[in-house]
Amino acid sequence: MTQDFATRIIAPGSTIGIMGNGQLGRMAALCAAELGYKVHVFGPGTDSPTEQVCAKATIADYTDLDALRAFAADVDVVTFEFENVPHDSVKLLSELVPVRPGWKCLHLSQNRLREKTFCNENGIGTAPFAAVRSLADLEAAVAKLGRPAVLKTTEMGYDGKGQVKITDATSLADAWAEMNGAEAILEGFISFEREISVIVARGVKGDTACFCPVENVHTNHILDVTIAPAKIPADLARKAEDIATRLVEAMEFVGLLAVEMFVTTDGDVLVNEVAPRPHNSGHWTIDACVTSQFEQFIRAVCGLPLGNPAHHSNARMKNLLGHDIDDWQAILAEPDAKLHLYGKAEAKAGRKMGHVTWVLPKED
Repeated sequence: MTQDFATRIIAPGSTIGIMGNGQLGRMAALCAAELGYKVHVFGPGTDSPTEQVCAKATIADYTDLDALRAFAADVDVVTFEFENVPHDSVKLLSELVPVRPGWKCLHLSQNRLREKTFCNENGIGTAPFAAVRSLADLEAAVAKLGRPAVLKTTEMGYDGKGQVKITDATSLADAWAEMNGAEAILEGFISFEREISVIVARGVKGDTACFCPVENVHTNHILDVTIAPAKIPADLARKAEDIATRLVEAMEFVGLLAVEMFVTTDGDVLVNEVAPRPHNSGHWTIDACVTSQFEQFIRAVCGLPLGNPAHHSNARMKNLLGHDIDDWQAILAEPDAKLHLYGKAEAKAGRKMGHVTWVLPKED
């Protein structure tokens, strides 16, 4: 990336290119429009959540180099709502147009081994882990880390996909077979009392701003409820925000980074994983913060001053999966409930169709 690409301010009226066309892109595009930007979205599949609300859409595979070049020529900056884009595609875009966050940040966050190694190299704690590239590796890793543990693919898995819990009853040969030969990581179990996340923005001049830590409750490996702010001691909240800030600075990151963490039973904070984009656990900010995560995302990517991330209200956000959206009338009947639907045509079990946020009085 040239120095001009690194620091260029993208003025209102310009076009933001978004890789990925799901609900995160949809909500980002709506915020971009409020700030006077147009959005051109790139991704496979027609009638996507983002396509429904943006100015232009390129419907193509992420490996279509001709489509990528044409996309880059039509936009002023590129960002991501979906980070699992092939590395070569990201590098190509970065040679043609400012890409924020940069391809090196995406490359790091696409692989759990690289991600956790980077955290540890920067003095940030994680669960113990080991690389697994064969059954012999898995046997050695289990001997070192013990059972229970979790075997995960290093890339592409999300919402519980691509992982196997290793218990005393688990056949290691069967567990390795489920990886289908893909590189994997074994993560040792840690004793934790809750899961939290911090979303932090970093601008082109190195300025940063954190949203308060929130507590996340998962069901079947999918985020169910986010409680904002997390009910944790002030010193742990500060530590979590410090970890998130140190990560974006070490990565020389421009954009929005979500950092998922464990609060351990002995009062420590360990990083679980990061996402270089808006995050499900930040949806509550739309209705309860001075600046939402999506507006902050657009501000950071375009080189604008960051907004105030302070929350003016407490909140409870719940994902609406599958046919949960059939309750839309009852939700709208609640005066403090804010309903957000994603425009997806078909409700499937486990599919994120929308969310609802209950705006609550702020507690001192």
